[in-house]
Amino acid sequence: MPQTDIDWTTAEKDLAQAAFKKAYHREVAALVDDVKTKIEAISGLDELWQLHDYLSARRHDIDGKYDYRDSMFLFAFSQLIKEGWLSLEELEGLHPSKQKKVAALARM
Repeated sequence: MPQTDIDWTTAEKDLAQAAFKKAYHREVAALVDDVKTKIEAISGLDELWQLHDYLSARRHDIDGKYDYRDSMFLFAFSQLIKEGWLSLEELEGLHPSKQKKVAALARM
């Protein structure tokens, strides 16, 4: 994923961290609910290994998605908005130009 050299104020970094945490907790809660449903459907070893594979893939996805480097904020936020884990309104407090960039990326 491309990186940017945008300056972030301390307040914006704090807002970014809080937004990441909200989105992360939402996605993890949804994953836990999904896994509980999948566990109830397990009737044999094949389903158990499928759950293992599913969890491995989700872990890889989640670990890669929540990149806390300043240079990745805009891209990460746009992806989280596209996926429904975060809303643009939750990024109010960022400089308007940054909000516009996130909104534009989320529409792509």
